[in-house]
Amino acid sequence: MAEQERTRVDFWFDPICPWAWIASRWMHEVEKVRPVQTFWHVMSLSVLNEDKEGLPERYRELLKTGWGPVRVCIAAEQQYGPEVLGPLYTALGTRIHQEKAPRDRETVVSALAEAGLPPGLADAMDSTEFDTALRASHADGIERVGYEVGTPIISVNGTSVFGPVVSPIPRGEAAARLWDGVLLIAGTDGFFELKRSRTRDPIFD
Repeated sequence: MAEQERTRVDFWFDPICPWAWIASRWMHEVEKVRPVQTFWHVMSLSVLNEDKEGLPERYRELLKTGWGPVRVCIAAEQQYGPEVLGPLYTALGTRIHQEKAPRDRETVVSALAEAGLPPGLADAMDSTEFDTALRASHADGIERVGYEVGTPIISVNGTSVFGPVVSPIPRGEAAARLWDGVLLIAGTDGFFELKRSRTRDPIFD
């Protein structure tokens, strides 16, 4: 029997976002139980919020540390192709979210090594060389859903949405059911929003 054609899913992430990390691990689970293939793209909470006023100081400090990882991801994509983004994101996210490593050069260099990429890419952390490409990648994602949302963004079958925001990571059949629900709303003309307040912190297990 011929292999079933896989549905393309485009996923925009910022490596520092815990909710995007959970959703990305969910997509890895979905790939095990549904015929889908995820293509990874970079967006940036630092870009999204750079002109916003009234943000808590703690969040502003977080955003300052967000420029380095996304710049490195874009530099890697520009120099080695989009296929490196998945492994690099996994390496960065494991360190940032699972291991609680600082968002510094040492952490980035370690992630680059795991992804099979040269340590020199870490130089992009403090450079604006790739910011035009970063902003273009960010805009490609955010303009599909509107500027009042954040990361992650997923796009499937011509429909793009913010989310899912979920904790903990759905696995196995739970991952499949959530994915089926996403496909359902993506196929519903005029569907815009389902939402409730978060009452649980990110759980990465």
